[in-house]
Amino acid sequence: MPPDPAPPLATIAAALRHERQRVGLSLTELARRAGIAKSTLSQLESGTGNPSVETLWALGVALDVPFSRLVEPPVAAVRVIRAGDGPRIRSEHADFSGTLLAAGAAHARRDVYLIELEPGRVRSAAAHTPRSVEHLVVGAGRLRCGPEHEQVELGPGDYATFPGDAPHHYEALEPGTFAVLIMEHP
Repeated sequence: MPPDPAPPLATIAAALRHERQRVGLSLTELARRAGIAKSTLSQLESGTGNPSVETLWALGVALDVPFSRLVEPPVAAVRVIRAGDGPRIRSEHADFSGTLLAAGAAHARRDVYLIELEPGRVRSAAAHTPRSVEHLVVGAGRLRCGPEHEQVELGPGDYATFPGDAPHHYEALEPGTFAVLIMEHP
């Protein structure tokens, strides 16, 4: 028997199983809806996979749940995440990682992330759940972000908001770029 997976893999595995069973989907059906291989989903549910941001977003959309519900462990009343800690999930297509800082309550469906980007490849995000909205505040560096045909350039302290339910992009324009991203889900 393999050893128990380490967080965040254990958290992701338990959340995927729970959400898939909650909506009554088979492994095969959820994999089909998310556009991933059944073997990949099986590995993720057993805690042996290595999920990318793109895979987890696709699963969240297929399950109609925010990304945070798949990666957020149960929280204590007082919680501190030290710089560099937290469940960091990397993109497979760009030098981009996201760390969930706080998941919204079930009635609020608002999640807070710290995203870190480096120049190079663009992080392209598929549409999230309908009526999702993204709010972004840049902490350091410069980045270009937004829907495919309405991208804006932002620097330290700049804020932008845009629909998250349409394909959108993030591109670091300087090394060491990071931002706080707040995702609202209806």
